[in-house]
Amino acid sequence: MNYFELSMIVGAGSLVAGLLGSLTGLGGGVVIVPLLTLGLGIDLRYAVGASLIAVIATSSGAAAAYVTEGYSNIRIGMFLEIATTIGALFGAFLAGILSTNIIAIVFGVVLLYSAWLSSRPKEDHSDQTESDALATRLKLNSTYPTEDGIKHYSVHNVGAGFSLMGLAGVLSGLLGIGSGAVKVLAMDHAMRLPFKVSTTTSNFMIGVTAAASAGVYLSRGYIDPGLSMPVMLGILAGSFIGARLLMVAKTKWLRLVFGAVIFVLGIEMIYNGIVGRI
Repeated sequence: MNYFELSMIVGAGSLVAGLLGSLTGLGGGVVIVPLLTLGLGIDLRYAVGASLIAVIATSSGAAAAYVTEGYSNIRIGMFLEIATTIGALFGAFLAGILSTNIIAIVFGVVLLYSAWLSSRPKEDHSDQTESDALATRLKLNSTYPTEDGIKHYSVHNVGAGFSLMGLAGVLSGLLGIGSGAVKVLAMDHAMRLPFKVSTTTSNFMIGVTAAASAGVYLSRGYIDPGLSMPVMLGILAGSFIGARLLMVAKTKWLRLVFGAVIFVLGIEMIYNGIVGRI
């Protein structure tokens, strides 16, 4: 296989990864990293580096649109980015000292959790009960547009959300993913943000998180432009198509199919990590 053929295969696989990630809200990184390592035999750290570049690209355009439409909570995003950026730097540092077998096992566990999460119905928290005292002090409570007009929401458990975001940052830096599964756990379940607010704010944050860890990968030589370019272009195209299909597709079945795919990938990653094939 020559370099051109490899780029075409990587680009096509990345397009599918971006499409699935966009339709489910978990990002293309959870598919493209296993695809590159298990399917094409690419070193895990180079696959993670390429995925981080794609994460930066895909989050940038969408984030601007969501901010303009009034869904993203900028104050929450900037506050939680402190935790995710510190975590991302620590995760990128760990990637340089941990063996690829251990990283593969961790990745597999995250994939299994993501598979379980993707099959669950999404809760749309928008209660107006009294918020966390810290949230009030930091002015994190806000509003977002709905079909019935502007709706207010309160923020809860800021400390728990901040801690979970630190973990999300570590996973992002270590595994090269947007770590959407952990961010959903933090913002949806701990901080009880409305689903649209949590997903759009997460999208606003992941570019900054990925950029922090990508700098460490670049300094260590783990970002190959020849690999990163088709991955980035493929995931960008897939995300764009997915965003259009999301308006008409039956997402319930898509989430179940996606969950089954990444469940199998998770088992494969864990198995190959244990037997030392990665």
